[in-house]
Amino acid sequence: MAAFGGVVVSDPLLASQFTQNELRSLKSEFESLGSSSDVITAKEFKDGLSKLAFIQEPLTEEEVASIVKERSSSLDFEAFLSIYLEMQKSGVKISPQKSPASEFLKRSTTTLIHTVHDSEKKAYADHINSHLADDPDLRDILPIDSSTDDLFDAVQDGILICKLINVAVPGTIDERALNMKKNLNPWEKIENQTLCLNSAKAIGCSVVNIGTEDLIAGRSHLVLGLLSQIIKIQLLSGVNLKAAPELAEMLNDTEDIEELLRLPAEKVLLKWVNYHLQKAGFSREITNFSSDLKDGEAYSVLLNVLAPESCDLSPLDLQDPYDRAKAVLAQAERINCRKYLTPRDITCGSANLNLAFLAYLFHERNGLTADNSLTYAELIQDHEQDSRDERVFRVWINSLGTTTYVDQLFDGVWDGWILLEILDKLEPGSINWKAANKPPIKMPFKKVENCNQAIDAARKLRLSLVNVAGSDIVQGNRKLILAFLWQLMRYHTLQLLKNIKLRGKEVSDYDILKWANNKVKRSGKDSRMESFKDKSLSSGIFFLDLLWAVEPRVVNWQLVTKGVTDDEKKQNAVYVISVARKLGCSVFLLWDDIVEVRPKMVMILAATVMLWSLGEKAKKAANTAAVLELHNEVS
Repeated sequence: MAAFGGVVVSDPLLASQFTQNELRSLKSEFESLGSSSDVITAKEFKDGLSKLAFIQEPLTEEEVASIVKERSSSLDFEAFLSIYLEMQKSGVKISPQKSPASEFLKRSTTTLIHTVHDSEKKAYADHINSHLADDPDLRDILPIDSSTDDLFDAVQDGILICKLINVAVPGTIDERALNMKKNLNPWEKIENQTLCLNSAKAIGCSVVNIGTEDLIAGRSHLVLGLLSQIIKIQLLSGVNLKAAPELAEMLNDTEDIEELLRLPAEKVLLKWVNYHLQKAGFSREITNFSSDLKDGEAYSVLLNVLAPESCDLSPLDLQDPYDRAKAVLAQAERINCRKYLTPRDITCGSANLNLAFLAYLFHERNGLTADNSLTYAELIQDHEQDSRDERVFRVWINSLGTTTYVDQLFDGVWDGWILLEILDKLEPGSINWKAANKPPIKMPFKKVENCNQAIDAARKLRLSLVNVAGSDIVQGNRKLILAFLWQLMRYHTLQLLKNIKLRGKEVSDYDILKWANNKVKRSGKDSRMESFKDKSLSSGIFFLDLLWAVEPRVVNWQLVTKGVTDDEKKQNAVYVISVARKLGCSVFLLWDDIVEVRPKMVMILAATVMLWSLGEKAKKAANTAAVLELHNEVS
């Protein structure tokens, strides 16, 4: 993906014209035109039109006049997208894209809005060199020369990105599952990249429209987009109350600790920036990582607050924004915090790299004190189990390719909009979008209307939602929200299984249990599960037997333990998840879900393996039928 988060487009028809890659890049372009991240004036649009990066040739006065006609009022982002589409149709040379997004992404030479920015390439290469320098498995490719395209060659076997994922979220990938030898064959590279993409998805990356072939081919815009998300997750992992309890210092008398707990890390980072700027008397509020930082003034004040002994306010005396940006970064270098950014990145409003710089600055010098922070530890722990479930459902939702990217589950669903998007993905046409209220929604009853429509649509799918009302979701009833999402996730999995069966037969939990046991038995193994609550599953042996039964070559039995001690169970469970992802299964559970035998998660794991196995069988059947048909034609 080309940027760090998801971009919301409330109009489903408009949203369908773009990938998230394109939306994120266009959002950055939009924000560069004005002082606000939400709307721009017609004058700002006209003045900045010819400077937009996606316009390949200078516009004539006639073209400008044609584009800005009847644009006398302010424009929001969706209006900007509509204009973009109009420009495509009118013949303005903005890109070679004349086909749907899926076709666009297949072109390795496309230059529309996925132009490789040398600064991002350098920043990510330097980040990789810094964090993986001591890895013996990468000594032949590191350090990466950031002045060349070596980065895109280095990722082609899948090993480097898998290693980077483990740096971002330690323990995500069991590296024993990686194909590590030199000169991997094409199939081994595909396995590694499959493990890479499924693991990236499991930590919260959006990998819609990225395939293993894209990474093996080193397609620059897709590689940079995936790297940016992984690095963002790593850098923001410490921007939360659990990792930095001193963040509680930012709360004023009217704010609740729960509010801070619910904020996504990006919002916490912005709140941190504004907290220090307000203390210094800075007049503006920073609302984004792009246009609000382009003049460098906020950076100058922030550095002065965090390190007054090394960073003064002299950059503010410089009139030229580029010169000011150079001076700001020179001061950042004095305190060993110059990372990711160049002066041009600041003046161009690079959202990716500004966020990376601020996250690094927060890690090195957050300027907060830890006094009284321990009083919040118990509250954070109270949400630990919820957070495990929240993570599974949040990552699953984002994997569906919804327009709205969910950073915080409970805050993300309470206006009902994302629930409507999910249901429309699961059952296209099930939502009446004309009756839906698009965010931002100020009136509570409008949120209730959305949630009620979601509940009604779910009931038509025969989901059990007894005594559940839209107001329960709006009020943030965690138990009911998690139960609702579990049913949606289960429905999605069973529907996929139903669709892949030749007769379209309904699939039940019992069918999954029976299939798994039969598969293992036919392979000659003795393990068996009596139910999805079977405590013997905690050893991980049954699932390894199942994976071996569907594809024998993916399990290395020399790496499997007896699964008796807690440590042996953990080793097997971690290996199970990585092997399943390497096979091609979308697995969202954690290793402790297996060890603790959490029935819902165990059922979903068995179902995803079944789905992969039946899918492969269907592909082989289709190929055989095609060969027979061809044979009949030429006979």
